[in-house]
Amino acid sequence: MLPPTAERVERNTAERANRRIARETEWRIRHFAAHPDRIDRRLGEIGAEWDIERTLEANAASLALAGTLLGAFVDKRFLILPALVTGFLLQHALQGWCPPVPFLRRRGVRTAQEIDRERYALKALRGDFRRVEGDTDPAVASSALRAAST
Repeated sequence: MLPPTAERVERNTAERANRRIARETEWRIRHFAAHPDRIDRRLGEIGAEWDIERTLEANAASLALAGTLLGAFVDKRFLILPALVTGFLLQHALQGWCPPVPFLRRRGVRTAQEIDRERYALKALRGDFRRVEGDTDPAVASSALRAAST
């Protein structure tokens, strides 16, 4: 059985790396709780952060393209590179693990879900969700969506 999409990378990452990423996120949230004037800048940084999926996709595409070009113009044996890379990418899509994942996770590359945890914690600190708290009026849905997308 395949793991749920949102959990597959964290499930296949060493617990030590997961804990370090969680600790660093918690530290940043505490820091920005004490410095709310810096939250907007941090949200901008988070918006530019590459998650592990994007990082893997860019690296895999680069290696596959390089291997294909080298195979076409230098030596056909280089075609093994795109074959390996696409196999690893398929393995990652199905299981949430491939050889670069442990390396990237140890370096703090986060999943989209981990990035979103920090993003929404900062938005809550900034007060984005106060305008919709406790309001059950269906018309408030648009306010909730605006708060979640700012």
